[in-house]
Amino acid sequence: MNIKKQFKEGLITNNPVLVQQIGMCATMAITTTLFNGIGMGLSVLIILTCCNVVISAIRKIIPDEIRLAIFVVVIATFVTIVDLLLQAFVPALSEALGVFIPLIVVNCIIIGRAEAFCQKMPIGPSFFDGVFQGLGYTCVLIIMCVVRELLGAGRFGGGLIDVANGFRLTLDGTGGGIQIFPETYGASILSLPFGGFLTLGCLMAVMQYALKKSAKKKEAAEKAAAEIEKEVEE
Repeated sequence: MNIKKQFKEGLITNNPVLVQQIGMCATMAITTTLFNGIGMGLSVLIILTCCNVVISAIRKIIPDEIRLAIFVVVIATFVTIVDLLLQAFVPALSEALGVFIPLIVVNCIIIGRAEAFCQKMPIGPSFFDGVFQGLGYTCVLIIMCVVRELLGAGRFGGGLIDVANGFRLTLDGTGGGIQIFPETYGASILSLPFGGFLTLGCLMAVMQYALKKSAKKKEAAEKAAAEIEKEVEE
């Protein structure tokens, strides 16, 4: 089990959104405020980790013919638990995310990790895979929320930070956030659905550029090492 490698894959080299390009519907739809982004990201992280552990634990007794159906049942169970907990303890977040919480049942990230990783690996690696893949997803949501909210409305921490009643965090979704500059100066298009496509596209482009640059650097280092080794042998 290589935790460092799994951490790097979850956040960078195999990021579920920016590299695998899955789970993007909710990513573009709910990333309008930091409150929504953190709430959705943590929900997916918890569900993904729990599903990974359970599926890994029962992988040897799941008939191959019905494995996808079993995966969906496991995922739906944890989605229902998280949905009910949100309705009970954070109703504002439940209302803000709306249908996107139940739709986690068919989120490609969770089903994809179950199919590609958990059914083949033991519980330990599956647990960390869920944590790091969920963390990578959450980080992308947070970045998109900050960019869209800041450049679109000149605000930071909408729904989460309450400045009017003393600087504090709030879970009722009423926090107005910190106004960095007047909203009229913001690019309001970023707050619209098209803004989600635009922001995500830019982030994916940056990630692909960074990965290609890193790959070229690694290739050059390996080539240089091979040349040095060849010279030593001669």
